[in-house]
Amino acid sequence: MRAVQVQEYGGPEVLRTVETEVPEPGPGQVSVDVAYTGVNFADLKARGEGYRVPSLPFVPGLEVSGRVRALGEGVSGVEVGQEVAALTNGGAYADVVVADATTVFPLPSGVDLRTAATLPTVLPTAYALVHAVGRLQPGETVLVQGAAGGIGTAVGQLAKAAGASGVFGVVSGAAKAKYALDHGYDDVFVAPSTNSTASTNSTNSTASTVSAGFVDEVRAATGGRGVDLALDPVGGETFRASLASLAVFGRLVSFGNASSAEPWRVGQPELYPTGLSVSGFSILTLAQTAPDALRALTEQAFAAVAEGVVSLPVTAEFPLEEASEAHRLMGGRTSTGKLLLRVA
Repeated sequence: MRAVQVQEYGGPEVLRTVETEVPEPGPGQVSVDVAYTGVNFADLKARGEGYRVPSLPFVPGLEVSGRVRALGEGVSGVEVGQEVAALTNGGAYADVVVADATTVFPLPSGVDLRTAATLPTVLPTAYALVHAVGRLQPGETVLVQGAAGGIGTAVGQLAKAAGASGVFGVVSGAAKAKYALDHGYDDVFVAPSTNSTASTNSTNSTASTVSAGFVDEVRAATGGRGVDLALDPVGGETFRASLASLAVFGRLVSFGNASSAEPWRVGQPELYPTGLSVSGFSILTLAQTAPDALRALTEQAFAAVAEGVVSLPVTAEFPLEEASEAHRLMGGRTSTGKLLLRVA
């Protein structure tokens, strides 16, 4: 079978299509004939700096749609040939992938395989940020970093559906701002990009991240009050600025560190004066520590898609062999919505 493999860390050029053995499912696992694979920023961090990579060589990719190929011992609830979406521990840039049965989800009625590939990481994450972790209430306001990306696109719609009185986004360019305004946002702030020591194109290059110059705009848009909920996948200075954008009793959820800055630390001096709280979320970690909670979360998120509450546009699609081009597009920070690899 075909697989896109990384044998050394670096830029998009290190992604190479190879022929390899078809993986077989072990106990409690399912193998899937892949139709589409979702491309995520975590894939770029894995390729460039070894994020969540146990060893080289490795095949990136965290989410797929396709049809069940084979069942491992003890697996029930899905059948061979059934259309599914799956969250994986890696290996999704391939014709066949193996996933734990707990992270393989039958498709809701009316959801096709192309749409399904956008769901496993983005939709449960967005749903958790708004509901399970962020606990957004009707009438509250929310600030979202990366508002034009996959998660940002879904969060804007989910927050509106949850009754948010103001949904504000931060993006890195005017074209992204227009896109976000079309997907649930009331106002979008354009923060210029800055250079970070993070590597998305090679192990030695710099990456562009949105600067933290949005606090004054957030305060102005909320009459000086700040927002009730801020969602941050960037970390570093952006995390600090998001914290500074909160209203009294506000909540900040960290769900990534795209900047590759030093892990954030916050304590009494920042939290006590206005009763702030900070929490975190990682769908990949939740899959390992609380798979039952992940399944419940995913079922709720998929239902929102089936009911038309939220949709995630596919804005670019590449053949499997052109995975490097998908990485170049995402790494250039000009993409919006969801990027897919077409496998079968």
